[in-house]
Amino acid sequence: MTWRQLRVLIQNLPGESATMTALRNALTDEELAAQADTGEPEKGRWSQLEQLVAANLDASRRIEYVLRCANSEKKDHPEPPEPIRRPGAKAKPSKKALSEKSADRLFQLINGGGGE
Repeated sequence: MTWRQLRVLIQNLPGESATMTALRNALTDEELAAQADTGEPEKGRWSQLEQLVAANLDASRRIEYVLRCANSEKKDHPEPPEPIRRPGAKAKPSKKALSEKSADRLFQLINGGGGE
C-alpha cells in the first residue's frame, strides 16, 4: 500500500470510527478552538440518520417559532430560525435592509410616480 492510498483510506473513514476518534482526541485545545471557528459542516459527510436528525431539529425550531409568534405581540416576534447547514449546501446570504431612500423610490414606482 502506498502512502497516498493510506491517506485516502484514513480520510474516508466515518467520523465515528476509532481512528477518527483517536485523531480528534489527540488535538490540543487550541487546535480544537481553531477548527470550531473555521468549521464548515456543509463540506462534511452526513449519513441519512444525521440528515433526518437535522430535518427534525429544523422542524422543531419552526414549530417553536410559530408558537412564539402566535402567542406574542407583533413587535415582539423573534427572528425566524436558521436551518442547520448541511453538506453540499451553502449558507443563505443575508438580505440587505431597505434604506429609507430606496423605500421612498419603491413607493413612488408602485404608485405610478416613477418619472422624476
